[in-house]
Order: sequence, then C-alpha cells, then structure tokens
Amino acid sequence: MTRAFVFPGLTTRVVFGHGTLAQVPDEVARLGHGRALVLATPQQADQAAQMAGALGTRAAGVFAEAAMHTPVDVTERAVAAFRDASADCLVSLGGGSTTGLGKAIATRTGADQVVIPTTYAGSEMTDILGETAEGEKVTRRDPSIRPEVVVYDVDLTLGLPVGLTMTSALNAIAHAMEGLYAPDRNPVTEALSRDALSAFAAALPVLRDDPTNRAARAQALYAAWGCSTALGYVSMALHHKLAHVLGGSFGLPHAETHAILLPHTTAYNEVAVADLLAPIRDTFGANSAGAGLWQFAKDIGAPMTLAELGVSEADLDRAADLAVKNPYDNPREITRAGIRQLLQDAWDGRKPA
Repeated sequence: MTRAFVFPGLTTRVVFGHGTLAQVPDEVARLGHGRALVLATPQQADQAAQMAGALGTRAAGVFAEAAMHTPVDVTERAVAAFRDASADCLVSLGGGSTTGLGKAIATRTGADQVVIPTTYAGSEMTDILGETAEGEKVTRRDPSIRPEVVVYDVDLTLGLPVGLTMTSALNAIAHAMEGLYAPDRNPVTEALSRDALSAFAAALPVLRDDPTNRAARAQALYAAWGCSTALGYVSMALHHKLAHVLGGSFGLPHAETHAILLPHTTAYNEVAVADLLAPIRDTFGANSAGAGLWQFAKDIGAPMTLAELGVSEADLDRAADLAVKNPYDNPREITRAGIRQLLQDAWDGRKPA
C-alpha cells in the first residue's frame, strides 16, 4: 500500500551538460540582474576572474576568500564587499565552500544565486546552510538559502583530482543515504537517491582509472545532482550531525570527513531501518549497506580512518559529547555509548559487521 506523502516541488532551475558555463551570463540576465558578484576560494580565483570577464558589464567584481565550513567572519567581509560593489546577485563558482558562502550572503541580503559546482559535494540544490563561529558549526534551513539557478558543466570536472573526485562523491552519497530513511521522504526523493547511487557505483571505478573519461564524468555529475536534490527536500539525521561536529569543532576537511563516516553512520542506522537501506546493500553488492559502502570506499581509494585526518583517539570523547548535544532526529536512538563506538570504528577504519 502506498503511504501518504507531501512533495513540495522542485524550485531550482537546473542547466546541465557540456560547455554550459557559457550560459551563465544569460542565466543572470534571465533573473533580471545586472551586477553579479563572483565568489570563489583563493585556489579558484583565476577561474572566478575568467567568469567575471565572461559576464562583462554584468560583473560587479570578484570575492575569492571562500573558506571551508563557511566561517562567519569571512561571510561578514563578503557581505560588505557585496554591498560596496552595489551587486544585485551572486555567481558562486566552486565546491561546497564557495556554495556555502553564496548561501550565507543570500540569506542575509536576499540576493539571487547562480551556482556553478566544480565538485560532487552536493550542497547546491539544498536550503541548508552550515556556518562556523567560535569552534562550533551551526546548521539551519530557510527558503532564502536555496539557490535560484544551478549550472552543471561536466567540462569543469574533467580536471578534478582523483582524490577529491572520490571523497566529494562519497559526500554526495551520504545525502542519498539519509534521503532513503528520512521521515519526510517521498517517492521523488527516493527515486533520485536510488538512481544516483547506481550512477555513482558505475562511474567512480571508471574515474579512478581514467579521470578524464567524459561519459563517466557526466554520469557522476548527474549523480551528484540527484543526491543534492534529494537532501534538499528531506530532513538530515545522524550522519550530517557527526560531519558537522567533526568539521566545525575539529577543523576537518569536509569531503574526507563525510567519506570516512559514511559506512559507519549507515551501519549504525541499518540496525533500525535495514529495509529502507536495502538499495545501498543491493547497489554495492554486499550483505549489508554499511559493509558495502566501506568496501566500495576502499576499492576507489578513499581515506578510511579519522586518524588519517589528524584526529587523536583522545578527541573522540569530546566529539561524542558534542554529537549527543542537540541531536538531529534519527531512525535509531542516539546514545553516547553508541556514538562513541561508532567514532572509534571510524578512527580505526574497522569494517562494519
């Protein structure tokens, strides 16, 4: 029997393909704007400058100071730059750090956003913003955070390093994983999650060995869109709580943290909702979803332990304390002992039973 559900509808316009970067000026014009501030990290400042050049008179300038975990002090400087430039919209070019900065400016100013993802991190289709201040990451949701347009250009991912390819893809897979058991899931987000999992499972082993394979790059970027869209319309649970705690409070790299936690958070909740996580088990060909993701991550060369990221074993107690403080809703009860064991398994890199 089909269960009752609510589907609010997709609101973000998506432009997907090869060479779609050239359409960004038209998308800015379509939104009715004439002064776009281009955002990037310092590492992608040259690309941002090229984007500003392509925008021509529609460019209000470049702000290339986006940083991991969206520090509030960086956002404050960016908002000042936005206002000083008399900008009326944002063009965010890059991965999750740049997308996060654009969202933070948009929710403070009401500016429209055109986002151009260059990794598979998958935050561009969501109304979620995580910001860091004084060593703590706080996450919130609001309609003003969701971008108006996302332009996916497969060509921008052809040079993505293999390591970042794999970790940002596992980051996206975490979105699909939580989408499968979210209490507010619906048939659309479930279908997107299943389809995205299959696409990543096919594309990532190819990209491990042939990073410039255009068909596999397109398949992976399509999968990232599906994962991001699914998370954009459902609630987050344990996995994202732990990733935000470790990232915001310990300064860990975002994609790598997601990648390492994913098999263990999946296994933790699989105890309660094995039926809902069956698509992961089936996609990755294992006896359990957690074990399947662990083996897949290992096979594609992803980092496997929190110790690799510089987390000390002594840090795990504090991380567990933070994780059970104001916990997200979750299909399995969150206990301090259970989370502490999960973190130990992720620190050791132990394969989920």
